[in-house]
This record gives sequence, structure tokens and C-alpha cells, in this order.
Amino acid sequence: MSELLRSGAADLAARIATGEVSAREVARAHLDRIDAVDDGVRAFLHVDAERALAAADAVDARRAAGERLGPLAGVPLAVKDIFCMTGVPTTAGSRILEGWRPPYDSTVVRRVRDAGLVVLGKTNLDEFAMGSSTENSGYFTTHNPWDHDRIPGGSGGGSAAALASFEAPLALGTDTGGSIRQPASVTGTVGVKPTYGGTSRYGVIAMASSLDQPGPCGRTVLDTALLHEVIAGWDPMDSTSIDAPVPDVVAAARQGDVTGLRLGVVKELGGEGYAPGVNLRFREALAALEAAGAEIVEVSCPNFRYALGAYYLIMPSEVSSNLARFDAMRYGLRVGDDGTAGAEEVMARSRDAGFGEEVKRRIIIGTYALSSGYYDAYYGSAQKARTLIARDFENAFESVDVLVSPSTPTTAFRIGERTGDPLAMYAADLCTIPSNMAGNAAGSFPCGLAPEDGLPVGFQVMAPVLADDRVYRVGAALERELAARWGGLLTDQLWARENGADENGGAL
Repeated sequence: MSELLRSGAADLAARIATGEVSAREVARAHLDRIDAVDDGVRAFLHVDAERALAAADAVDARRAAGERLGPLAGVPLAVKDIFCMTGVPTTAGSRILEGWRPPYDSTVVRRVRDAGLVVLGKTNLDEFAMGSSTENSGYFTTHNPWDHDRIPGGSGGGSAAALASFEAPLALGTDTGGSIRQPASVTGTVGVKPTYGGTSRYGVIAMASSLDQPGPCGRTVLDTALLHEVIAGWDPMDSTSIDAPVPDVVAAARQGDVTGLRLGVVKELGGEGYAPGVNLRFREALAALEAAGAEIVEVSCPNFRYALGAYYLIMPSEVSSNLARFDAMRYGLRVGDDGTAGAEEVMARSRDAGFGEEVKRRIIIGTYALSSGYYDAYYGSAQKARTLIARDFENAFESVDVLVSPSTPTTAFRIGERTGDPLAMYAADLCTIPSNMAGNAAGSFPCGLAPEDGLPVGFQVMAPVLADDRVYRVGAALERELAARWGGLLTDQLWARENGADENGGAL
């Protein structure tokens, strides 16, 4: 069983395709792992064992019939509970949608099902994807597998924790301001935000429509690229979907050659104010990539300093609009309907009971920013800053192939440490937000453990729009160089530590 759990998705798919192992055996091993460890990790909101085993049996039947299987057929997958799935509870981490079962699949879910992936269940998240720690879930807090007293990142902490705890080899997430990359960073896993419009938002419960983007999560660069290839591509159901060829991310992940590639280190994202261990591991990663043939140069993106403030005006404004649909009239929680209360009173009671404090905070901020007399001063100004940030990217990409930075300023902080300080919580997304504002591709890759606390550090790669393959090219080179030093993946060290033996022995 341990061999199946530690195997990568690509390896599992190959073994299933040859008949060395059945899809049912693989699914059963991961379901048993969830049963064994998820009481401590709390990655899953809903485990769908019966459907998962049925899906695995279907893959085995297709293989037995001689059907040609896709590159990930039979591989288990965890899905962030913001993707609609037919007949499966979909809550977006909010009590206001408790028990809701959508009548349709999101496009991304339909694509992974069509490709033969086996959905294990739905993972926990900050309510409506609003948060950087998964402490804002309406149900419970997810714990970081490296240290259960620490956060697993957010909003997609459940998906990242499921990967790091070997409960699933692949996961789906969404990234609005770093909700794939920041959890990947603090759990030692891989997470990529595709170019905006590169993956369909149809059937993804909206938080901020101009920023949200579904993306793949895995423990290796190749596994993540294989999932990216499955979910990406034009979708007529999404008006923001890009009708253009999907970059060959799988070839880039297999290649991992950075010879002659120019990497721009963003001066504004790093240095003072960043944890010493984060700066140290980031510099070591740069040295490894330089030794592999990359050219390292410093780049200034002066308007990135406005990204955090502008984001926290644009995003809440879109939240205010999107969450108006949860009105207790058509579906979801309905409170106070005693026959005497009017519609407005029922709506107010339901929203008060169903929304958490962070959601209410952002609705209020957004409504204020859009209000008469303040629109130009706040929302309008934030959009101007967004344009300047996009221009910084365009200018930088004239002289470098990708931009790089730490994925987040610190390692995973302690549960409860920042819940009373929203501004400190928001700062966790300092490095990731610029790419959401501009819409370009970006990913986070493990680059070691910080010496002061022994927790994972992430290395962020940002590429131009529709150059997602460059993200994987650099990530694969970094993975290869560091794995040679460590004797394996970063998560292999976690497995070895949990099982009482240093199976890899690499210096971190």
C-alpha cells in the first residue's frame, strides 16, 4: 500500500495501463489512507468512496476490453469544494450552501471524469475561497501535514494538505490571489495558476470573476503538467475562455532544460521583511538553476507594491456582486421563514447565519468601494493600478523569459496566529497577487525547508500570458536539480519522517 501512495500520478497511470495494478486497488489504497490520517489533517469535507470505487471499476473494465486509456486514467484526484459536481455536496466551504447538490458538473470536473480520473471527494477551503489559511472554512480548520499546529495555506489548503499527506496524488484548486500557489508553498507541493482564460470557470462557484482561475496541483512537476493538459482548453460555456492552443506543458515538464533561459528576480518581492529561511532557500534555488544553465538577472517591477492594496479593492467589489445571489430565495440556507417574516428579513437572517466573518468583511468593503461617490476613488483607482502592474510584467518580459520570487514571504504560520489581524493574513499573498491582477501564468515549486522551523519554502515562477509551458520548464529543472541533492522529492522527506526512517537522506 505504501508504494502506491508514494508513487506519482504518471507512474500510477502507467502501471494501471499495463495491468500491473488495478485502478480499484489504487483507489482503495488512497481511501484507506484517508481513513487512517484525515482525522488529524482534515483535508476533506466529503469523501465519495462508493462513486470513487465505481469510477475505478469502470477504468479497469475499459482496460480489460482493450480500450486505449488516457495518460491519467485510473489516477485518484481530490477536488476543491468550489467545483460543481452532479449529485455531490458542493458547499464552497460555506454554511449557506450546506447540503447543496448541483444538477451539473463544472467543465473542469467533466474533463477529469472523461479522462478517467477517479474523484475521491471534495476538499476543505476558506469560505468561498476567501482566505490564506483555511481557517475561514465554515466547517473546520485543515492542518498542515508537516506540523498539525500550522496552517496548510489558503484558500485551497484542503487540496494541498491532501497531497502532502499522501491522501491523493493529484488535486484541483482555484487561484484568485494565490489560493493554489500559497498552499503549495507551505506544504512542499506543486501548484500552478494557468493563464487567465486558459482553464474554464464554468461551474466554479464565483468569488471574483476577473481573477478566479482553476488550476492543477500535484507532488511532482510532471504530474501537475499532465493534469493541466487534461483540464485546459477553450470552453464555449465560459465567456472568458481563450480560444487558443494549449501550451505544451507536458513536453516542457519532461524537458526541464533552462539552458540560456533568462530568469528575472523581482527586486520588489523578497529581501527585507521576508523570513531568513525563505530568502536563504530562494537564493540556493537560484544558484541551482544558474548551475543548470539559466541566466539570473535582477528586474524591477515598481508597481507591484500597489498590487496588494488594489487587489483588496477589486476582489471585494466582485465578491459583493457575486455573493448577492445567495439570497435564501432559490437554494441554500433559509433562516427565519416562520410565515410572518418578509423576504428581506429572511434574506438578512439567512445571510447573517450562513456567511462567516471574513465573507461579511469583504462584502462590506466591496459594497463600500462600489458605492456612489466612492467608486472612482477606490474601485476606479484600483483598476488603474492593475493596468500599471500588467505593464510592469510586459516591460519585464521584454528582457527576461520568466520572473521569479519566493512564493510567500514566510513559511506556514501557526493556526490562530493571524486570525485577529486581517492585514497580516492578507500579506501571505504578497508575492502571488500580481499574476492574478495581470492574468499571466505562475506556479509554485518546493525549494527546501527553512532552517529555523523545518517547514517548506516555495519558489515562484511567473511567465507571460499563454506561456504556461515556461513555468513547467523552470519548475522541472529546479525539481531535478534539488531532487539530486535531496535524494528525492521534498514530500519524500515528510513520508520518511512520519515512518521513522530517513529513506532519502538528502540535505535540505
